[in-house]
Amino acid sequence: MTNTQIQLFVRIAETGSFTKAGLILNMTQPAVSRAISSLEAELDVPLLLRDRRSGVQLTEAGKRILVLFREILGTFAKVDQVVADEKGLQVGTIRVGAFPVAAAHFLPRIIGAIADKHPGIEFELHEGNIEELRNWLETRVIDVALLIPPDGDGETIPLYREKMYAVLRDDHPLSDQAVIPIKRLLQEPFITCKAGYEQPIVDLFERAGVDLQPKYIVQSVNMALRMAEEGLGFPILSELALKTLPPRLVKRELEPEAYRDIRLAVPSLGEASHAVKLFIRTTLDLFPPDVPADGKSYSI
Repeated sequence: MTNTQIQLFVRIAETGSFTKAGLILNMTQPAVSRAISSLEAELDVPLLLRDRRSGVQLTEAGKRILVLFREILGTFAKVDQVVADEKGLQVGTIRVGAFPVAAAHFLPRIIGAIADKHPGIEFELHEGNIEELRNWLETRVIDVALLIPPDGDGETIPLYREKMYAVLRDDHPLSDQAVIPIKRLLQEPFITCKAGYEQPIVDLFERAGVDLQPKYIVQSVNMALRMAEEGLGFPILSELALKTLPPRLVKRELEPEAYRDIRLAVPSLGEASHAVKLFIRTTLDLFPPDVPADGKSYSI
């Protein structure tokens, strides 16, 4: 099998299309079909299922081989970087994943700083929810992610402790208090947002010694804010998500203090490429961690 065949199979798996994969790799449709047929013949196992209605699907063997092929491509990239290092060049591709709020806050400065000093490094950006990010790390779709714990099976580095606030209408009876005890909110309808808030909210209620009983569960910050505007309840949201509040809403601190930790996550620090390690070092330089030390040392 060749590097091109491996790249092609990975692109087909990611796009679900022979045509799209061919366009990305500048290959014609017949060339794509021949390359995949040759790969399946060499491995003596079907990797893809072709169906006009559902498109291209991976077989069970194809799903397992996809993870291995991504690891192989990562190794090829490391070889390229070693050669470039010997020539005094800094090249490579960094595949970064982040949930939307973290992406907007952290990534533009990080990418700008790296691009300024190392124009040969390219970025492939993926935005998704926390579960998607964990899955992309596991299956090697991305090299590094900004995550909310729990982190999964990879290695993580503390980055940022983000305060969380109760969001209330400005005419709510508790809106005139600077700090609101969680227990004072027990009779209010609670709106839970699933965009990386689940575990931090559970931890908060446990620290307060009260049961978590949400009235509404929503998928996005925008939906939670809209419901709060209508007086349907209160969400607890993070400071990065609340940089701009709708006019009728206010944010209030909580007792006990509410927060969530953002961490850098990789499948393995020891196996990370030079480019990924550069990304991590740059991130920590630009945003010195304010999260309490976890007692671990990191070799980056």
